[in-house]
Order: sequence, then structure tokens, then C-alpha cells
Amino acid sequence: MKLRLLPGLFILSLIMAVPLVGFGQKTKSIFDGKTFAGWEGDTKNTWRIADGAIVGGSLIKEVPQNEFLCTVKPHKNFILRLKFKLLGSEGFINSGVQFRSIRHTDPPNEMIGYQADLGDGYWASIYDESRRNKTLTPIDTVLIKKILKRDQWNDYEIHCNGKNIQLYLNGTKTADYYEQDDSVFQSGVIGLQIHGGGKAEAHFREIFIEEL
Repeated sequence: MKLRLLPGLFILSLIMAVPLVGFGQKTKSIFDGKTFAGWEGDTKNTWRIADGAIVGGSLIKEVPQNEFLCTVKPHKNFILRLKFKLLGSEGFINSGVQFRSIRHTDPPNEMIGYQADLGDGYWASIYDESRRNKTLTPIDTVLIKKILKRDQWNDYEIHCNGKNIQLYLNGTKTADYYEQDDSVFQSGVIGLQIHGGGKAEAHFREIFIEEL
């Protein structure tokens, strides 16, 4: 028996048969685009969902303090892929993606752990939030100027494999770090940040994780 397909259906069948480039079989979405299922944080005042994206902050009033929306589940070795857009022009405009992190207890709105930073002076670098309180990797401002899409959607990747951490902005590696301090924990939750001190919005969508 011969199977006959219309041209359009044949093309569609080929597309469905080919796996997504760069995504492994263990890749899964951790944001459904509609709800905060699997996440926790201040969803009453800070975080909302709009047009299939998680949005934190405000362009009308200043964000009073750092706020994080976090996964309930911790992760250790993984590749995290997402899209972000950072908006704002008044005050300190900054955001980031926490990983291998934990919630701070005092104050409870803060987090402790690595952050894939976002914002002028910090773009696509690794910052150690509420622990060593410093940037752990150099920032190539010339490279960032070439690859960053200001006020538009950008691709961000965080690779964590053992003590090696790498960041990619729009497909270009911007950070490569090896942790030499054995006391630093290498597992924890993922968190999305909106930084206090500015009229700013951080948008995140298409959040996928591949466990290694």
C-alpha cells in the first residue's frame, strides 16, 4: 500500500520528524506560559503573566526592593534556556537569573547563589548574590554591544556541569567560570529577578531545562 500525502502534509510530517536543534531528549519546559505552577514568589504585587511571559516590576512606579520568582524544584547539573527582555529608563535597571540558589531568610525577599546578570555594567556575567557579593567573570563591553538586543527579546543559556558554569547570550559565550571553593553549594533553585531601585520590567518566556 502506497501512502500518498499532499505536499503541505508531507512537509509538515518531515518537520515533526526532525528534533529541535540544540535540544536534547531530556529537555522540558518549566513554565507553561499561563500559570505559576512550579514557581513561588510575590505573585500579588511583583510578578504577573502577560502574553505568555513572566513579567516582574513596573514602568510606572519604582520597584521598592529586589524580588525573585523561584522554582519549587532544585536543580544541579543542567542547561537552562530562556528568552528575556529588560525594559526601563529611570533608576537602576537590572535583572538576572538565579541558579543553584536558595532563599535568604533575613531578608526573605533576597536570594543566595549564582546569578546570570542582566543590566548595564553586568550584562551576561556571573554575579554571586548575597554571598561573595561580587562579579565572578569579566565583562566584554565591546562584545556585549555587538550581540545584545536592547529592549527586545534575547536568548540566554546557562550551562552548569559540575563546577564549570558557562553563559551564552544570543548564541555567543560571555562567561566561563570554574568554582574553586569547595564550600560553595552546587545545587539549588532557579530564580527570576527584578532589581529594586528603578522603574523597570523584566520579561521571561520559553523557559526550558535539560538535566545533565
